[in-house]
Amino acid sequence: MKDGGEFDVLIVGAGPAGSLAAERLAEGGARVALFDGRPPGDAKPCGGGVTSKALKAWPFLLEAGGRTIDEVEMYAPGGGHVRLKLEEPFAIYSRRALDSYLRERARRAGAEVIAARVSPSAERGADGAWTLRARGGASWTGRLLVAADGANSPFARKLAGPLANSEMEVAFGYRTPLAGGEDAPTVIAFLPGWAGYAWAFPRLDHISFGIATAQDAFDHKALDRMLWGFMAGYYRARRDAGGSIWRGAAGAGRGAGGDEAEGELRRVAERYAARIPGLAPETLDRRRAAGDGWALLGDAAGFADPVTGEGIFYALRSAELFAEAFLAGDAEAYERAWRADFGRELRRAAQMRRRFYGSFWGGPFTDRMIKFARAHPGIRRTLRELVGGEQGYVGLKRALARRALRPL
Repeated sequence: MKDGGEFDVLIVGAGPAGSLAAERLAEGGARVALFDGRPPGDAKPCGGGVTSKALKAWPFLLEAGGRTIDEVEMYAPGGGHVRLKLEEPFAIYSRRALDSYLRERARRAGAEVIAARVSPSAERGADGAWTLRARGGASWTGRLLVAADGANSPFARKLAGPLANSEMEVAFGYRTPLAGGEDAPTVIAFLPGWAGYAWAFPRLDHISFGIATAQDAFDHKALDRMLWGFMAGYYRARRDAGGSIWRGAAGAGRGAGGDEAEGELRRVAERYAARIPGLAPETLDRRRAAGDGWALLGDAAGFADPVTGEGIFYALRSAELFAEAFLAGDAEAYERAWRADFGRELRRAAQMRRRFYGSFWGGPFTDRMIKFARAHPGIRRTLRELVGGEQGYVGLKRALARRALRPL
């Protein structure tokens, strides 16, 4: 591998954040190197949900080949459920397809996309320029280093400091075949006994099943049994054209126990796992996403919703804000920009996380929320907007109270 030359910006990580930043910077005349260190065809482990809020902000995402979703089934920890017909659809993508699409946009805009895994031991010279090296010996230099390489980013640890396990969530799951795909429901099921949820997200050619929960309370064996029960219930309900997908607390910790649906799934399921940032309010207050000659984007910066784990919107928005700051000649202004734009919303989500998965009137808040939504159209509307990203956590309590008091 030969040396790659000099650039204005070196971006490590070619997911949504890195690729959109590279595209916008290249369009603005910057010389950009975008490093994609993943093996060809390797997809980031992710549910792949993109909110309606994100689709409105970046409508070109609809060209990436996602599956548009206009209805969601939401299950409470106790098993009760509500079906939400969305006014604004969202989309579910294969991350392989979404990332490839955004990476090619960056390439067409003029960024140099480099298939190389670079060492996190980046060096900085006396002139302030960074040097990145690949295992084969090739090197690249640039005056600004950007980490967009996910929650496990070694560059983010070096530049902004490590994060504790208590500020990480774990997502794991399985990809399974999508048979009879047109009637495959999109499901979100809140977990009994854990702060988190399970999901079933049908994509164009398969279903992504998964569970997201806090890393510091992670019990893989119990959660895996729960997920297998959820998956088998999903296929069983489709096969039998009815029945409950999620048994909630009644089925917690049990798989389907030799069920035919589970046996078939175990033969074909493809496992994945990932970490997701879920920063505490105090960490959001003190941890920087930009400094002298460097910046962090997306998950590498800790920009993910601490309640849901959703991070694609924040990945894209942070990329946009960074590119604007750099092209205006003040890259460090990005720190002020993200705090003014979405910092308050992230902080509010971090404050609400314990309450959202905690108790309310003697039971889980998520149980009560779904029970109220079944009976009240105003609460259902707020839930629809929350799923779509249109209703933020700032103002959520006020919106729930206002609509709950309206006559049915």
